[in-house]
Amino acid sequence: MVFVIRRREAMALGASAAALALARQATGQTIPKGDVPPLNLPIEKGATLRLLRPARFVEPDEVIFRANSAKFAKETGVEVKVDLVGWEDIRQQTAVSANTGAGPDIILGWAEDPHIYADKVMELSDVAEYLGKKYGGWMFLGEKFGKKAKSNNWIGIPMGGSGGPLVYRVSALKEAGFDKVPTDHASLLKLCQALKKINKPAGFALGNAVGDANGFANWMLWSHGGALVDDDGKVIINSKETLNALNFVKELYPNFVSGTMSWNDISNNRAYASNELFFTSNGVSLYFSLKNDPATKAIADDTEHAPLVKGLAATAPMSATVLNGMVFKHTKFPNAAKAYLAFMMEAEQYDPWLTGCLGYWSHPLKAYDKSKVWESDPKIALYRDTMNNQFWSGYKGPITQAAGTVTAEYVLVQMFASVASGQATPADAAKEAERRTRRYYR
Repeated sequence: MVFVIRRREAMALGASAAALALARQATGQTIPKGDVPPLNLPIEKGATLRLLRPARFVEPDEVIFRANSAKFAKETGVEVKVDLVGWEDIRQQTAVSANTGAGPDIILGWAEDPHIYADKVMELSDVAEYLGKKYGGWMFLGEKFGKKAKSNNWIGIPMGGSGGPLVYRVSALKEAGFDKVPTDHASLLKLCQALKKINKPAGFALGNAVGDANGFANWMLWSHGGALVDDDGKVIINSKETLNALNFVKELYPNFVSGTMSWNDISNNRAYASNELFFTSNGVSLYFSLKNDPATKAIADDTEHAPLVKGLAATAPMSATVLNGMVFKHTKFPNAAKAYLAFMMEAEQYDPWLTGCLGYWSHPLKAYDKSKVWESDPKIALYRDTMNNQFWSGYKGPITQAAGTVTAEYVLVQMFASVASGQATPADAAKEAERRTRRYYR
């Protein structure tokens, strides 16, 4: 469904009163800014823009995003149309637009998407360098996903990243005999077994879920010392580390709540809010919705967050589901498109969006560390450094079309799911993942 963004209509959508009140206080005044000349982007006469982005998970994401876009339209005279689509659908529509040379001028796609279509998108170095200079530089994943591999050319403007740390019910862990989340695999298995025994199970997505399932698969692989490719992009997925990870998930899976094989990105939110699930991984959206609904506030009060179990990794092996802005070469209004992206990242617009979402799309620019949202609730403090996590799609190699395609095709997710479901042995699953990965890494 396509919308013309107008402020009055946007605000009429409504949102959590607490989140919007906090957002109204966030005018960007606490955000440090460098003294940087403004971008010189003369907007084309008669410019209009169409933008495609993922549907919201928290209501203020859409509401404030629309309000900011309406503000851009008012200040520039550029009408902006926004098309919101499901998380699993946006890559298909991005592919159609890229391959036909028609459709949206701007797509806020997933982390790797500009790299899949690197020859179809515009360079955005002027926008990225301006924002970096003004707002204290880019955080690790912002730069990693923004720049084309082995170059300093920006082809994406990462707008934020949804982290996926562990989310759990404090009372359930205590009942299971644990005071805190462990940091080793053996203890993680014992915890999940104990939770299953008291009928308060864990659960992690093994369906084709953009954020949750890719996050779980990567976590299991990285925490066992495994990787898809080496530093140079050589495929190394079929390794003893991968086999160890697969064998661990084979033991872990029987302790999960039922249905995880078909979970999408909303499934664990629903199960957790319904007292069917007590230990999972998720972005801020789960806690946000629990906290702002009187019917589930007691669950929010009993909820805490923790880093992913690091296992053999030096640090918690976490990445992010990154919202990455790209401008297609087929746009008739490149300056308007670039000006829009820069406008949306400016403190006066970005800080209210970040704050209203309770940090759901965690910031990619260092200056936003100073946003008051990170002081508003100690339970979300863990999300502040989401975009500084040191793991990424296609780790340990460069982010390329191949890395993006492996993620989009759920190669690692399906590798783990095949073993957990008993459809393949660890050895066969690793071999099949290697075969599929080599199709893209040539």
